[in-house]
Amino acid sequence: MATVCLSNPKSFLPSLPSSSSSFSTRKQIIVCTAENNVCNFSPIISKRSLSISLASSLLLSLTGNGTFNANAAILEADEDDELMEKVKKDRKKRLERQGIISSSSKEKGYLQDLVYKLSKVGQAIEKNDLSAASSVLGQNTDADWVQKVNSALNKFSGSDEEKSEIDSFNSSLSSLVSSVTKNDIEGSKTAFVASASAFEKWTTLTGLIEELKGL
Repeated sequence: MATVCLSNPKSFLPSLPSSSSSFSTRKQIIVCTAENNVCNFSPIISKRSLSISLASSLLLSLTGNGTFNANAAILEADEDDELMEKVKKDRKKRLERQGIISSSSKEKGYLQDLVYKLSKVGQAIEKNDLSAASSVLGQNTDADWVQKVNSALNKFSGSDEEKSEIDSFNSSLSSLVSSVTKNDIEGSKTAFVASASAFEKWTTLTGLIEELKGL
């Protein structure tokens, strides 16, 4: 309920006989006291101030979200650009690799021969027939077929990981030839698995796994 502050409370008092002067005086005092209490009251916050405060908070909130969204959009755009650049580089490498593979039928033939040799050696070791395995492998890793295989491996290898698999393959192949020559069944089995695994991983890395039969 709103209360009005009166500038002159006397004008709103009824005219009373002089005999009631004391009563009139008391009534004036009461009215003025109420007037003073109302006029001296000052609200801590008005509706207008509250509205301005809420509007300011909302504006700051919207501005903050807009900045965050803008930054997120910039980061996302940068990531998209990096991803597209990587895709382009990978595609270029694949095309270059495919071109090399397509024009290197002789080297692919060396690797296909290796697949057949490993298959025969694996079958012989499974039957514990190391003499048959030795006839395929030879007595050492200086054999002509080993040299040809390495020339093909090196030609198709570009990354450090691919070259690392070549080293693993040659190390395992050397152990295989040595174990077969020594008639070491268990050693031959272990070395054969390591050789075959390294070669298969290399063909996967280079994409030649789809070009060679028997893998």
